[in-house]
Amino acid sequence: MNSTQNERINQITSSTLIVGVDIAKFKHVARAQDYRGVEFGKSITFENDREGFEMFVSWFRKLATEKGFQDVIVGMEPTGHYWLNLAHFLREQHVTCAVVNPLHVKKSKELDDNSPTKNDIKDAKVIAQLVKDGRYAVPNFPQGIYAELREAMKIRDHLSTDLRVVQGRVHNWLDRYFPEFLTVFKDWECKSARQMLSLCLLPHELVSESEEALLSHLKKVAKRGLDIERMRSLKAAASRSLSSIFPFYTRRHDVSICLL
Repeated sequence: MNSTQNERINQITSSTLIVGVDIAKFKHVARAQDYRGVEFGKSITFENDREGFEMFVSWFRKLATEKGFQDVIVGMEPTGHYWLNLAHFLREQHVTCAVVNPLHVKKSKELDDNSPTKNDIKDAKVIAQLVKDGRYAVPNFPQGIYAELREAMKIRDHLSTDLRVVQGRVHNWLDRYFPEFLTVFKDWECKSARQMLSLCLLPHELVSESEEALLSHLKKVAKRGLDIERMRSLKAAASRSLSSIFPFYTRRHDVSICLL
């Protein structure tokens, strides 16, 4: 379908049955009307599974046959990911699927009853009216390798966000409890620094450890660039840290949660 609002309105004619669907997690509610807003039949509630989708398609196709409509457009609000299964099913059935802006639905609720309250049956009617007015978009569902690329990009974005959260937690812990750590290890993300952080030792606890034990622990992941002098520098930095002077300032569970 074309993208301008006037063209979208022109594509909905007197022979088009407009169906509005309010999407939920378990059950959807649908209502049907024509291009003038005249409603046909009663609303239908169907499950978010294949049997429910088949019942829904049979319902609006029966209405279209009885009332003499030649084509059908199904509008819905893209609520989370719950609308995707229905949209893909309608695509397989060669039924035009449209999505409306959730903000438009929210702002249009008062037109019929002067009430902004949410109601599944009411929302289905509002969605159908927005489709009638051309305030919708036809979603694009990539196929094959393009669908895989889109999913891969989404996963990458999620992983990047999770990584930033973890990095923020480690920076928060170091800034609060052991800022001197970065005077010994320039980058806390290097192997040796992460190995040291995995011990979850607070500065006043680190001071009591022997240089040999710390060096032996670090050599499990790094063979070069480590010597006993590095461990002495680390212990000296820990001894200067405020948390080694005031150990009550820190709590063991804070460190464990941050570094897990």
